Amino acid sequence: MANTSDIRNGLCIEYNNDIFSIVEFQHVKPGKGNAFVRTKLKSLTTGKVLDNTFPAGHKISTVRIERRKFQFLYKDDMGYHFMNNETYDQVSIQEKMIDRPGLLKEGSEVEILIRAENDMPLTLELPQHVVLEITYTEPGVKGDTATNSMKPATLETGAEIRVPLFINQGEKIKIDTRSGSYIERAK
Repeated sequence: MANTSDIRNGLCIEYNNDIFSIVEFQHVKPGKGNAFVRTKLKSLTTGKVLDNTFPAGHKISTVRIERRKFQFLYKDDMGYHFMNNETYDQVSIQEKMIDRPGLLKEGSEVEILIRAENDMPLTLELPQHVVLEITYTEPGVKGDTATNSMKPATLETGAEIRVPLFINQGEKIKIDTRSGSYIERAK
């Protein structure tokens, strides 16, 4: 058991029969009344974000979460399958637990957050950037670099994103997995 003075970003707590990660917090001491802690909590099971206020000194139940590296193997009707490179254990994760499943390429490394008490996978975190090849896009026209115009492009994983007009089919691009947007050409 911990209390509100132990709250920090990234701490995982059990609250309302769910597991939440603290995204943001602020200790508030108003001039009149008791102090409190304003928090923004993200559910590790559903992905929903909610605001909550805890009174100062309130007891909170912390949860031990481990980050383990896994390699993406394949996807089928049972979900997405991953393998731990150290123990060769395999785990299956449902699509709803992954933020941007279209950016997962076979063989890519990911981190899975696992509850330590029962080895239950909670959520999956993609690397910050991925490099993928464009399998189809309309051809670029010479001189289309001055504007911020974008066009649709299909990636090797089947996902579709928007890229600048000068990007052509067969090029590798760097993508931000948090927003799912184009960053630059891969070097």
